[in-house]
Amino acid sequence: MTAGFGPSLAALVVVLTFSGSNGLYDWLAHCLNWRVGWSWFAFAFLIPPVIMLITLALHIMLGGDVPAPMAAKHIPLAIANFALVFLVGGPLGEEFGWRGYAMSALTAKVNWRVASFIIGITWGLWHLPLFFIVGTAQSSMPIPLFILNIVAGSILFGWLFERTQGSVLPALVLHTSLNSWAGILMIIPAAETGRPYAVVTGLLLVIAFVLLLAPNQKYSINSKNISQ
Repeated sequence: MTAGFGPSLAALVVVLTFSGSNGLYDWLAHCLNWRVGWSWFAFAFLIPPVIMLITLALHIMLGGDVPAPMAAKHIPLAIANFALVFLVGGPLGEEFGWRGYAMSALTAKVNWRVASFIIGITWGLWHLPLFFIVGTAQSSMPIPLFILNIVAGSILFGWLFERTQGSVLPALVLHTSLNSWAGILMIIPAAETGRPYAVVTGLLLVIAFVLLLAPNQKYSINSKNISQ
């Protein structure tokens, strides 16, 4: 579980080492900027279940079956699971590294689109050990499909990050929502079928393509977001 905090811990160490305590304070204040508009938080939370519900509808139209989610019988536990996912399921351990540090560092030299691709590939490769550990979600996924999913997702994260003034908070919400709803709506590949995960990946790729064509914001992430 400690390894899951690698990206965020690495970012904290790098900023503290090269920028000192004042730089770390400034960086955290920027990452935790919540004055970005509540609509972005709502978007970050709602877009994953919307994509997944569309996926399940398409899956049914193609003749697939959708078993009743186990969470339907344990709603309080399902709600509590959001907090658990946030704390130890990826968001808190990763987002300060991927979006909080890497995005700012990369966009000092390239645009958010290129930065999102680079982070997406790195993000995907970072998960590779999980494919060889029995019982992990990744152990039942085809690696190429997972990489496509992560890269497409990284573009969505990068687009959101650019439009929320470089705040990590919406990214934390999006990451938590993605991981939580994937379990609740049973999108993760199972022995019965892997189609829902493949369809979600396809929809993410379409969304990523549209976002890549979106105009730039006036706000641009730059190296000032990481104290020198």
